[in-house]
Amino acid sequence: MDGMDYDPMVTDGDSEQPQVKISAADATKVDFELSRTNLSFANSLRRIIQAEVPTIAIDLVEIEVNSSVLADEFIAHRLGLIPLDSSNVNDLNYSRDCDCEQYCEQCSVTLTLHARCTSDEIMKVYARDLLPDGQHNSKIGTPVITDVAGNGCLIAKLRRGQEIKLSCIAKKGIAKEHAKWMPTSAVGFEYDPHNKLHHLDLWYENNTDPQKEWPKSKYAEWEEPPQEGEPFDYDAVPNRFYFEVETSGNMPPDLIVQNGIRTLQQKIGGLLKGLDPRKYGGDEPVDFDGPRSPDMNADGGTTPWGDAGGYTTPYGNQSAWGGGATAYGSATTPYGQSGGW
Repeated sequence: MDGMDYDPMVTDGDSEQPQVKISAADATKVDFELSRTNLSFANSLRRIIQAEVPTIAIDLVEIEVNSSVLADEFIAHRLGLIPLDSSNVNDLNYSRDCDCEQYCEQCSVTLTLHARCTSDEIMKVYARDLLPDGQHNSKIGTPVITDVAGNGCLIAKLRRGQEIKLSCIAKKGIAKEHAKWMPTSAVGFEYDPHNKLHHLDLWYENNTDPQKEWPKSKYAEWEEPPQEGEPFDYDAVPNRFYFEVETSGNMPPDLIVQNGIRTLQQKIGGLLKGLDPRKYGGDEPVDFDGPRSPDMNADGGTTPWGDAGGYTTPYGNQSAWGGGATAYGSATTPYGQSGGW
């Protein structure tokens, strides 16, 4: 896919629309250039990719037996960090939007683990030992295993007679709620590799070579360097942005970017409805009676972007992320009490 142009938004006679050029892609990372747009849009996409793309992660842990040397809370914490397959995350509801009492198959995936050491050799318990409930047709919520041995993450070690028996409830969420739902391990973002716009102050000692102190990135070869004596353009603005998106394992990198764009559409749709509710859904402004998930509309409608999903965002006076009562209950999560985060 090296050097591939992907230009779904450009049509004949409309050449000023945003353009995407993919420079490299594999199962764990994608590098692409976003051009013909502005810094605000590019940075918004970066922030959404990091914090607002929904994934699946273990949220509740019920430990029945634990005779290992690790405390219950420590094991629960490790379980919360295991990446789970989130490719079909849209098949699940947010638990706060579900009609069930606490959780059900429509908003969660149940995983169980039972391991007991019966030999003198130390027994290692891996992510492969987490068994999903099998109530879903897809592999959603299944631990992601990429190592050659097919073991996955190491959870604990057991000696003779030690035992771990527990059940986990994996739920849908976003990284703004908790970092365990973050879809990416790293998102690189760069523009103006030659610093023509002087947005960076590249300070260096008088006796230091600035080229060695501040080496150019690989993207400097993609743009023309400044010419000697070239006057500074005070009206210049950045219009080429270089992204490097690396997945944490729970979702392919291209799907992360696509879901980020979808989420951005939802947020823009929510803004449009707030500015003109009569034009974009409903005759009167909607009174929100509590926190809602990013893809839920208060009255069940759709956004002006077609099938992008609802457009009510959880930000404002009744935010689900802080400032008021949360909608996440007070059950024990792998990180302690979930109420309030």
